[in-house]
Amino acid sequence: MSGRAITPKQVKLYMKQRNKGDTQQQSSARAGISERSGQRIDSGCLPKKKGARHWRTRKDPFAAVWESEILPLLEKQPGLMPITLFEDLQDRYPGRFPNKRKRTFQRRVKAWRALHGPDKEVMFRQRKEPGRLGLSDFTELGEIEITVASEPLGHRLYHFRLPYSGWSFINVILGGESYTALAESLQEALQRLGGAPLEHRTDSLSAAYKNLTKSEQEDLTARYRAFCAHYGMKPTRNNRGVSHENGAVESPHGHIKKRISQALLLRESNDFGSVDDYRQWLDGLVQRFNRRCGEALEIERGELQGLPVHRTTDYSEQVVKVTTSSTIEVKRIIYSVPARLVGERLRLHIYDDRIEAYVGTLLAHTLSRAYTIKPNQRGRCIDYRHIIGQLVRKPQAFRYSQLRDDLFPSATYQQLWRYIDEHLEPRAACKRFVGILALAARADCEQALGAYLKQQTSKEEIPSLHQLEQRFDPEAAGELPDDMEKGCSQHALSSYDALLPRSQELHA
Repeated sequence: MSGRAITPKQVKLYMKQRNKGDTQQQSSARAGISERSGQRIDSGCLPKKKGARHWRTRKDPFAAVWESEILPLLEKQPGLMPITLFEDLQDRYPGRFPNKRKRTFQRRVKAWRALHGPDKEVMFRQRKEPGRLGLSDFTELGEIEITVASEPLGHRLYHFRLPYSGWSFINVILGGESYTALAESLQEALQRLGGAPLEHRTDSLSAAYKNLTKSEQEDLTARYRAFCAHYGMKPTRNNRGVSHENGAVESPHGHIKKRISQALLLRESNDFGSVDDYRQWLDGLVQRFNRRCGEALEIERGELQGLPVHRTTDYSEQVVKVTTSSTIEVKRIIYSVPARLVGERLRLHIYDDRIEAYVGTLLAHTLSRAYTIKPNQRGRCIDYRHIIGQLVRKPQAFRYSQLRDDLFPSATYQQLWRYIDEHLEPRAACKRFVGILALAARADCEQALGAYLKQQTSKEEIPSLHQLEQRFDPEAAGELPDDMEKGCSQHALSSYDALLPRSQELHA
């Protein structure tokens, strides 16, 4: 066609049609060129291919500053970004370099770095061998919020993965990236898997070593090595801040989170009844994913090491003495324990979600592990059931107790105490409220009792302890005689006057 250059594709199509036996006119029409152009092609006068341009069509706007100012900065500070250099030029030469020149400058810097800049980091992809490597890492769900009983659950996930088969294990971690969380979760993953890889890799676990003394860090390192030795695994770590060295587990984090997000949409709720319910749901989700890599897993399981007969220690230990307040302190958190343990020395096995207290070799009590919102912040975890038996004996101690605000089972009971304290005299208020707590613990009716009392106080009524016992713990209150149930009349108080003369004679 007139005014348009003939492309190599058109020439190829024209020649193809000519070779098939089409006329010059037919071939030209099929190729979309003029018949005269077809004649030139037949005569060997093919259009010349346009060569690459090696000259500028516009004046270089950075010619005056490139060699003298920009290059020295790029060579001295390779980390400088093009936008930083461009904005610096705008500051030093106001009005000379408008924003429309920014993309030109960025391309110029990019081209220079490709030709003269430093080497860039190279990723060396690794062979995936069955049974050789297992990886552990911690991750957070980010924008996905999980609630338990309508309360946000602060947690993170432990993720173990085999790169060859893609088999994964996920565990809910209520605390931070601690050795205990790693050891307990990893041991459970190996038990589920039925074998151990030759090598176990983690990131630097800086959170586990934060705020530890040098001797504590060495102790933690020795325990981790002993743990891996128990399962015949070689412990390795990637370099701090180089996450791609742990990429076989870092990258699948995103896939796991997407699966969790999608499964929650299908479930139509992010709320769970308890942490255990959430753990079971998450475990079922991961098991469905693992079934898709069953064939590769069978190959990998054949290369795994056998597990030892016994599990190894996956908790940290601490020995504490129970104070006279029936409390212990563990990692800056004060916990209450049953009053029968006052004065005892307890050996604690500290897990991520619980604390097991032993007297000698016997398990005495298990506590739920508590965490503060901010790290290294002090906190309390007090259960009124542990000390209510002793508090009933001296209820007046409740009012000014240092643990008073921690003894309220819920906000409902806190409001109830304020109401009782306002409407009864001080001694009666303490006795009534402590009796209510004792009833809640004895009859295991904390929630129902709280709801009933909230309803009664809204009517400006405070039931007596006897009335509450009859309603929530009739066995302890005892049954009334038949005549009292039917009702009986009060005898005349004047009948006591007959005793007065006799009483005066005795005193005389």
